[in-house]
Amino acid sequence: MVNYMDYVNNVNETENKEEAREVGKISYEALMKAKDMIKPGAKLIDVANEVENFVIDKGYDIAFPLNLSINDEAAHYTPAYMNTKTFGDNDVVKVDFGAAKDGYLGDCAVTVDLSGEYSNLVDATKEALENAVSIVKAGVEIKEIGKIINKTIVDKGFIPIKNLGGHGVNIHELHAEPFIANFDNGDDTKLVEGRRIAIEPFATLKSAKGLVTESETAEIFGFVEDNPSRLPYARNILSGIKDKYNSEPFAARWLADKVKSKFELYSGINDLIKMESIEPYNVLVEISGGMVAQTEYEMIVEKDSCDIITKL
Repeated sequence: MVNYMDYVNNVNETENKEEAREVGKISYEALMKAKDMIKPGAKLIDVANEVENFVIDKGYDIAFPLNLSINDEAAHYTPAYMNTKTFGDNDVVKVDFGAAKDGYLGDCAVTVDLSGEYSNLVDATKEALENAVSIVKAGVEIKEIGKIINKTIVDKGFIPIKNLGGHGVNIHELHAEPFIANFDNGDDTKLVEGRRIAIEPFATLKSAKGLVTESETAEIFGFVEDNPSRLPYARNILSGIKDKYNSEPFAARWLADKVKSKFELYSGINDLIKMESIEPYNVLVEISGGMVAQTEYEMIVEKDSCDIITKL
């Protein structure tokens, strides 16, 4: 991870803002495409494949696999290879996605409430994000963003997820410093002009704990280092990872063409985890089973405001 102050010292010399805006625009277009496809009975894997291919067909790479986290899942769920799961009538779906180009990474999210019962929860995250964005400018302290997010969500009758939040965005580094909590965590770090950040309020029910933990499920992974495996199909998978996915996170299903069966795919993935060649990004769930909503923009901090790049 790049040190925040090191990044601050050269941010305006290294960032290509037009390229960042270009990536942000296609990220948001893909997000809206996914939103429109999410309906009861639709297969998650069909949505993921079509939206990811939409970005690729436009000439971009993918910053991370399409996240389709449902109900108490807050983040990191993407469909497994050959998965037949469909959206249900009562699902609350967090859609999180981003395109990539030359190391510039998009990041944006929206919540789709198929049940119609959690519109106030979803609105709380939308309003919290808009209120937070309204104060973003160079010199604002991180804690002030968290304070306004927390107040908005609590005033709407819900609570924020305290161990999830926004973040800086670097070249080839989606979750960089500073961490932007969804409450006042006392961080007096000041935003710097030219810095790219993502703000993403997560909210849950007042009766929940307001914390997430890792589940046992993981379908998204990241490359760590080239440690050899004795399994030939694990070596084939690792070769594919090094060739195409050595910078950004990838989905297990993206590597199905490197093996002969579903068994080889997941056996090989597990072996590579044991060898510490790759690391899993386990699905994050609210620890008490509380329903979760999320909304997210990526933006460039400006002198007196900010430029939202993942919103048309």
